[in-house]
Amino acid sequence: MSKQIAIKPQGCTNFKLRQLTRRVSQHYDNEMSKVGLKTTQYSLLSHVLKAGPSRPGELAQAMTMDASTLTRNLKPLVDAGWIAVTAGSDARSRTVTITEAGRDKRHEAQRHWKAAQESVNRLLGVPRVLALHALLDESLD
Repeated sequence: MSKQIAIKPQGCTNFKLRQLTRRVSQHYDNEMSKVGLKTTQYSLLSHVLKAGPSRPGELAQAMTMDASTLTRNLKPLVDAGWIAVTAGSDARSRTVTITEAGRDKRHEAQRHWKAAQESVNRLLGVPRVLALHALLDESLD
C-alpha cells in the first residue's frame, strides 16, 4: 500500500484564492458598473494610459495575459472610441493608444475605483490588505 503524504496547509489554495477574488471583485464590479465599465476595462484603460503607446504583445505581457485575451478585451474599448489600435512602424505591427475620450472615461471611473478600494479596505482591514499586497508581490516576482 502506498502512503499518502499529508499536504500542509489543508484545503485547496486555488479554491480559497478564487473565493477571495470573487468577494473582492464584487466591490470593484459594482463600482465600475456605475460608469458602464467592467473592472477589466478599467484596468486596460489604466495600463494603456500609464504605458503610453504600446505594441499589443508588450501590453499583454505587462498585464500577464495572452494576446487573444487582450484582443478580445480591447474590442469593446476600441468600439467605444476609448482605445485606438493603429498601424505600427511596419506592415505587421500595431500600436495601442488611449484616446482623449478614453482618458476622460478613465478619469470618470477613477473615483469609483477608489470607492471600491476603500470598500475592500474596510472589508478586510488595511493591515490585511497591506500584508496581502506584500505576499502577492513577493509571490509574483
